[in-house]
Amino acid sequence: MVKNKKNTIKSIITYKDTGVDIDAGNELISDIAKITETTSNEGSLGKLGGFGGLFDLKKCGFKDPILVSSTDGVGTKLKLAVQTKSYYNIGIDLVAMCANDVLAQGAKPLFFMDYFATSKLHKSVVVEVIKGIAEGCKQSGCALIGGETAEMPGHYSKNDFDLAGFCVGAVERNKILKKTSVKKGDYVIGLSSNGIHSNGYSLVRKIIEINSIDIFKNPEFDKNKTLADILMMPTLLYTKAFLTANKNHKVKSICHITGGGLIDNPPRVYNKNLTLKFDMKNFILPPLFQWLKNKANISMFELAKTFNCGIGLLIFVEKKDAQTIINDVKKIGYNAFLVGSMIENNSNTNVIFDGWNI
Repeated sequence: MVKNKKNTIKSIITYKDTGVDIDAGNELISDIAKITETTSNEGSLGKLGGFGGLFDLKKCGFKDPILVSSTDGVGTKLKLAVQTKSYYNIGIDLVAMCANDVLAQGAKPLFFMDYFATSKLHKSVVVEVIKGIAEGCKQSGCALIGGETAEMPGHYSKNDFDLAGFCVGAVERNKILKKTSVKKGDYVIGLSSNGIHSNGYSLVRKIIEINSIDIFKNPEFDKNKTLADILMMPTLLYTKAFLTANKNHKVKSICHITGGGLIDNPPRVYNKNLTLKFDMKNFILPPLFQWLKNKANISMFELAKTFNCGIGLLIFVEKKDAQTIINDVKKIGYNAFLVGSMIENNSNTNVIFDGWNI
């Protein structure tokens, strides 16, 4: 308490009284620093705590580099992350959504920064998220060089929090992947996803709500895992797959299947005079996606426009290089397969499906 000139008593209101604990935040940074150190690569410089992250591009061996950046979040999958306490997995998701996009320009991910905002900092939650982010960084080969942790009482409710990420990669100027490189007759390689990844969760949550589904029970299509475990599988990182596929610079274009699914994403990486003809006659739709289709009572077109349907990445190559690249990518643990080819656009559509009623 303090007295003013009229001897009236006024209350002292500190920042901590509003719900923001700066000291606790500073202690958290110390814990996070130990985690970020595990992600260091050849370009990493400095330590956490400054006003910006430092990175030495020259040490990475580039001669004439072009920087490629991507920023993203994980959408309403966060709601399920809070409900299921899948904080580690959602951290991996955050990195994957950004790092996989950087690949589409032919770039190698180099460093990552995150933004974590919440009503009140719960140390155990933040640390688990950052551990997941660090794991995602290690899988994609980039360094976690900084970030921001914001305590915002009154803006977020209860245990809710928000996440955003920012990834920077680099590619030699003459090695940038260009959509003009894709030609008629080229083959398209598909790499399997390991689930829904991080798009379409508003529909997933609506399906759960309308059908009164207990996500902590086993779904009818999988008796070994709960639906929560299946839905919270983190997005697959494709950096190693891309670097292996492109080791001889035979990759023409890359498509990361995110929001818009198999309908809207592919046309972003080749010219309008071409159509990607998916050969789905031998492709089996994963049970999770068949379950989503049935529960939502939607068409195959709507399903394919919302979800990745089991295909997380597309790699465009010349026909003669396709099988070698498929074999190389399989050797490092990814499920790679021929999924289509490029044909002339004679139907005013840039994607068609042979073998799917869509």
